[in-house]
Amino acid sequence: MLPLLAAGPARAREIRLMMLGDSITAGYGLPRGEALPVRLEAALRARGRQVRVLDAGVSGDTTAGGRARLDWALADRPDAVIVALGGNDGLRGIEPRATYANLAAILDALKARGLPAMLAGMLAPPNLGAEYGREFAATFTRLARERPEVVFYPFLLDGVAGEPSLNQPDRIHPNEAGVAELVRRMLPAVESLLGRVSAG
Repeated sequence: MLPLLAAGPARAREIRLMMLGDSITAGYGLPRGEALPVRLEAALRARGRQVRVLDAGVSGDTTAGGRARLDWALADRPDAVIVALGGNDGLRGIEPRATYANLAAILDALKARGLPAMLAGMLAPPNLGAEYGREFAATFTRLARERPEVVFYPFLLDGVAGEPSLNQPDRIHPNEAGVAELVRRMLPAVESLLGRVSAG
């Protein structure tokens, strides 16, 4: 007896991609449908990717806050995680070594769970001085160098930071056009991350 054949190709499994972040992820000041996770999901689906982007952004969160709530966030059972924290550490002048320790703990916890990760880097505001800015930026490059399994996107706000037309009046949070630019620039790195998700 012949085995029953499927009528067509099996539909690809939907991938659950979590963004662990702060107000940039949470879509501060934007209509709900314009937040970064929503627009990223739409862009990925437009490319034929069956992806659900989970918003784990909390406005005002630091790397310490993200580390503290990681287990709670992972209850949503993501297949991969984008770590987009650090902006508030820089704004508050938190010691770079503390930022490093928190992000390292997050990345190591994700690795222990077998979850592919992408680290989105951040830069400190210039008013905190050049030395602090160098140390802060080096935190992210060091993490990426020490963890080659992590997809590294050097600057979350690449192409948007400092551009008045792409930011809200506070000059910190992207407007709708700014979010669109963030998505456009980060898509290749995100697709690289998705390529590391098991097909099982």
